[in-house]
Amino acid sequence: AEPGPRVRFGPSPTGFLHLGGLRTALYNYIFAKKHQGTFILRVEDTDQNRVVPGAAEAIEDMLGWAGIPPDESPGRGGPRGPYVQSLRLELYRGASAALLASGAAYRCFCTPQRLELLRREALRCQQTPRYDNRCRHLTPAEVAQKLSQGLDCVVRFRLEKGVEPFQDLVYGWNKHEVAEVEGDPVILKGDGFPTYHLANVVDDHYMCITHVLRGTEWLTSTSKHLLLYKALGWEPPQFGHLPLLLNKDGGKLSKRQGDIFLERFARDGFLPEALLDIITNCGSGFAEKQMGRTLEELISQFEIGRITTHSALLDLEMLPEFNRIHLTRHIENEGLRQRLVRELQGLVKHVYGDQQVDPEVLEKDYVERVLLLRKGHISHLKNLVSSDYSYLWVRPSVSRQNLQTISAEVDEIGKLVIGLMTRQAAALTVQELNKDLKSLQKQTRETKYSSMMQLLRLALTGQQHGPSVAEMMVTLGPKEVSGRIHRALSS
Repeated sequence: AEPGPRVRFGPSPTGFLHLGGLRTALYNYIFAKKHQGTFILRVEDTDQNRVVPGAAEAIEDMLGWAGIPPDESPGRGGPRGPYVQSLRLELYRGASAALLASGAAYRCFCTPQRLELLRREALRCQQTPRYDNRCRHLTPAEVAQKLSQGLDCVVRFRLEKGVEPFQDLVYGWNKHEVAEVEGDPVILKGDGFPTYHLANVVDDHYMCITHVLRGTEWLTSTSKHLLLYKALGWEPPQFGHLPLLLNKDGGKLSKRQGDIFLERFARDGFLPEALLDIITNCGSGFAEKQMGRTLEELISQFEIGRITTHSALLDLEMLPEFNRIHLTRHIENEGLRQRLVRELQGLVKHVYGDQQVDPEVLEKDYVERVLLLRKGHISHLKNLVSSDYSYLWVRPSVSRQNLQTISAEVDEIGKLVIGLMTRQAAALTVQELNKDLKSLQKQTRETKYSSMMQLLRLALTGQQHGPSVAEMMVTLGPKEVSGRIHRALSS
């Protein structure tokens, strides 16, 4: 049997993983899983000046957090390693030597100063800067002489005219006559490190990559990469270029505010499923638009032929709504709910730790009830520790005298409500409760409905404002409501 496809995500470790990178990784992951293939993480660190220590590990951690861990990676290892380019320099030097030997590449001795002059001259004449291929014409004797003088050199690849068209999985038939618009590209730098063009071709060959799914910004370089495959005598993979992920107004996603990095979404309590859902929802590749898809559904619905060439416009203002849908699904699922209970217990201790949080309020059953009742109303777990909900976690210290200033019938009202709670223990709904409270008020002698509500609000929360009394009673539950009223009356 044919083994499944092998795909790779190749970030450079220059910073945190952002939504655009996550989307590229996700499409590779989904494609691999759909076809029983392998998803590889390869760290592309050949530009050593820009490498940020710890970034590579952080990227791998974030893929794990997002639920799309690689099958082979620097952290996990695998049969085609190492998975970090700076540890593969021998392979690039070997390929470069083979290209030099066949005449497909040549040594270039031009100084940085000369290249800078060429660049300035081109800009002055309003042309695109390009190398003028000067060293292409050096004779073997001239090269030997320059090397014996110890001159610095790089290796450049000879771009030939007449490229073959290739069929892109997304953009269809394509070709770019690179030799006509650019100079011969550097493939091996003076420090022995390769440029992207050589490194990605060599690695994709030795890592047996079958499909390259990458951002559309590489589409115009693909003809150049195919020339390299041909010069090396290797079979190229299939290419599919993914349209860009842009802001909803069509601008580039801004990395400046740091508001598109995964770390921020994780810290702000967004569920990874909500992120995977929103970045595929605004793109293409799936049968229909629907919110609330799980990773399993994304994999089963994905077809690479459905990816369109339109840019994907991302509306991050919709993210809380996506999160609400996925949070609701987590709350409804027995196993996932237990994780949320533990998380919410931790949040309560963190936010209200210095106030008197009664241990009973942190009991699993109570916390779980709160989650089930507020399901669909909250878009973030942390909404439940906002000041609006402080009444859930901090029991009020209200005395009978405080309540008496509102109504003299405090005992009667307390008894009526406790009675109602015992009868109503099973199904409390806000509508039913509002009706019941209105009829209770009619059983008092002179307390107005508004005063009775004020009294209950104070007894239950110690506050003058907040959600409706009926809503608070439903969320607190009969046992807690009775307990709080009882405590207030006996203090």
